[in-house]
Amino acid sequence: MTRLNRITDIAGLRVGHAEDAAVASGVTALIFDRPFVTAVDVRGGGPGTRETDLLDPAATVPAVDGLVLSGGSAFGLDAAAGAVAWLAEQGRGFAVGDVRVPIVPGAILFDLLNGGDKAWGRYPPYRDLGYAAAQAAGDGAFALGSVGAGFGARTANLKGGLGSASSPVAGLDGVQVGALVAVNAFGRVTMGRGPHFWAAPFEQNGEFGGLGLPGTLPPDTLTWPREAPPGASTTLAVVATDAALTKAQAKRLALAAHDGLARAIHPVHTPLDGDVVFAVSTGRTPLADPVAGMARLAAAAADTLARAVAIGVYAATRIPSLDLPAWKELKV
Repeated sequence: MTRLNRITDIAGLRVGHAEDAAVASGVTALIFDRPFVTAVDVRGGGPGTRETDLLDPAATVPAVDGLVLSGGSAFGLDAAAGAVAWLAEQGRGFAVGDVRVPIVPGAILFDLLNGGDKAWGRYPPYRDLGYAAAQAAGDGAFALGSVGAGFGARTANLKGGLGSASSPVAGLDGVQVGALVAVNAFGRVTMGRGPHFWAAPFEQNGEFGGLGLPGTLPPDTLTWPREAPPGASTTLAVVATDAALTKAQAKRLALAAHDGLARAIHPVHTPLDGDVVFAVSTGRTPLADPVAGMARLAAAAADTLARAVAIGVYAATRIPSLDLPAWKELKV
């Protein structure tokens, strides 16, 4: 089977987007074919999340039905309710007697200052966008860049976007890892204002331009990204694997995958970001050696997430309401 270089290379995962161009915002839904073990690790200082407490290894619910990433700041938390509504129509959910309650954790990013029309009246559009994203979810290739939760996203100096990547895990036969990320970072994903990505050492097959590292570091490589408005950022990510993990192991995977954000964004995990990483296990392939296997899996997840960050910004296009260039407008 041809690898799509998407998180949907992990069998059982489906991804859908929905956007409102007038609002300059959108939603991405990750729908599971059946409930999967999921965990989360939050590193940013300003997160916005829904139902993440039940992902704790000590919590009762063993697995969840999907995840939602949304723009809209706190208003965007409604998006998960839309995905819950769609799943309920399919008869999905955690069984309590003869009732089924779909379990859909979510996280939001801040895109309220990107120039879109946020005068939506009493109710924001995110519940309907969440429903539409869940309904659109498919198991093949899906659009990247200025779509879904990445539609109105920004970074310090470039248009942000929605990225995804996947890879086999070296040393673990038959095990894959995938990543999905909405990049709306306070920091930069390129070295200074130039075109070279921080994630360049991890690139595969020219997937984000093939520039590699610069011959010499630009003088503004480590300058503070003053262009970014304070308190208006967040990078949301999901890493997934077909390795069989417990909730505690999935928590470890989410924790380690944050290294991928640190390899691809500078600075990251600031008090001005709400950076969140979810980890999902579909449980298909047991790890023969849980300790060594987790080490390999964690390293691969971080590398793959770093690639997904760069891919999301590389694929992004300018939107009329946000006066930031897309990466492809830079002089290479």
